[in-house]
Amino acid sequence: MQVIQFSKEDKKQFYSDLRKRVNQYFENNKISKDGRFGIWIKAFVMISLYLGPYVLMYFNVITHPALFICMWVVMALGMSGIGLSVMHDANHGTFTKSKGLNGLVGSIINLVGGAKVTWNIQHNVLHHTYTNVEGMDDDIETIPLMRFSPSQKWMKIHKYQHIYAWFFYALMTLNWATAKDFIQLIRYKKENLIRTQNTTFTKELVKLIVFKLAYYTYLIVLPIIFFDVAWYWVVLGYVTMHLLSGLILSLIFQSAHVMDTTEFHVPKDGKLKNNWAVHQVLTTTNFAPRSKWFTWFIGGLNYQIEHHLFPSISHVHYRKISKIVREVVEEYGLPYNVKPSFFNALASHGSMLRRLGMSA
Repeated sequence: MQVIQFSKEDKKQFYSDLRKRVNQYFENNKISKDGRFGIWIKAFVMISLYLGPYVLMYFNVITHPALFICMWVVMALGMSGIGLSVMHDANHGTFTKSKGLNGLVGSIINLVGGAKVTWNIQHNVLHHTYTNVEGMDDDIETIPLMRFSPSQKWMKIHKYQHIYAWFFYALMTLNWATAKDFIQLIRYKKENLIRTQNTTFTKELVKLIVFKLAYYTYLIVLPIIFFDVAWYWVVLGYVTMHLLSGLILSLIFQSAHVMDTTEFHVPKDGKLKNNWAVHQVLTTTNFAPRSKWFTWFIGGLNYQIEHHLFPSISHVHYRKISKIVREVVEEYGLPYNVKPSFFNALASHGSMLRRLGMSA
């Protein structure tokens, strides 16, 4: 994997000043940077939304086809909440002060069809380091039918991506649960990235196979055997869950980076023109900052600027520190990109997809 260097001269004091003021906030208020008690309540709620309907269906409390599908819809909300609020914080090491508990809670990603090691590499190592950098950020490296960066190859079909993108977004978690983890694990081995997780390819491949078999056993095989409904309702429910969850997760993450307010960078001679912290500000957008319920459900990921600058701080603090972050960002003459609502963010994302699809 190529080594990319950030500038050491660009606004050198920005991040040190920002960290000083944010740290002062926690010191003055005598609070820790982890999720505190509230994050455990959220974890209980999200896991209950995911496993509760499954238990009701397993013991055949719910058998009417319409209600049966509704149970999978509720599971989709729980699955999304686990990904956005629980697993996400834990794998950033911010769910709790305990490293061991963070690791345990972070492994819940295996319960919902993902794989911890590939997620950590894609998200923590690549995306958080090289946000919107062509050839480095896996979040903008996708199927050829999609074009998420001005530097990516343009094809005529991209003229319609603002129309068909939403369909492929819905397939995201279904793809992850089937093929993507295996493809990524092999590629990350070739790029020598597995070692960043202090593990080996063989060990992770075995774990991946075991967890995937367990996942499909409890979500497909056992329901077909024990649920008092026809097998095709199980398949339909499972697909419905993934389509809804995939759409929710995709829209949250895409509305933070593939926007008309964010920049996309290409390394020149292995170097980027900005330092890391400035780069995060320029490539990220916040949205819906006034909606406390929305912020709660999506794990504070509408405060993406704060999250990218301080991934080691739990999302429960983002709303409070956002005032400090905005103040310092603007003091240094940088744009603090924010959309007033999630609808505005989606509109901006759709507009950006259309713009990227019009021409090279």
